[in-house]
Amino acid sequence: MPVQKAFEYGDNYKQKHVTKNTKETINALRDVVHENAVEHGWHSQPREFGTLCMLMVSEICEAFEEHRDHRKPNEVYHVDGKPEGIPIELADCIIRILDYCGHKKIDIGSAIETKHIYNISRSYRHGNKAC
Repeated sequence: MPVQKAFEYGDNYKQKHVTKNTKETINALRDVVHENAVEHGWHSQPREFGTLCMLMVSEICEAFEEHRDHRKPNEVYHVDGKPEGIPIELADCIIRILDYCGHKKIDIGSAIETKHIYNISRSYRHGNKAC
């Protein structure tokens, strides 16, 4: 079983492992982000899962537009006091994901750990797929 293989990595695995504190921190951030979204009215009416997914995607598209405008990957700038830039748009996507996870009570910290452990066990480029 691929996930069990990750446990055979010994010290190398431990260096790559998501800790309990990391999972708790991610889930705590999820809760704070969701609470803020609720307080700001983003959950006053039900929204379809597809709509929420496309809002997440839209933030990635905005990050790409920043790239197309020749912004540097770590550049954060402000327009009328609002932060802008690739890192900000990526943060917006993460915030939307965390908000959804908070709304649906998804243990995203454990989900990230589960997926990371599986990824450790995968072959190089998942069988030499193009990168």
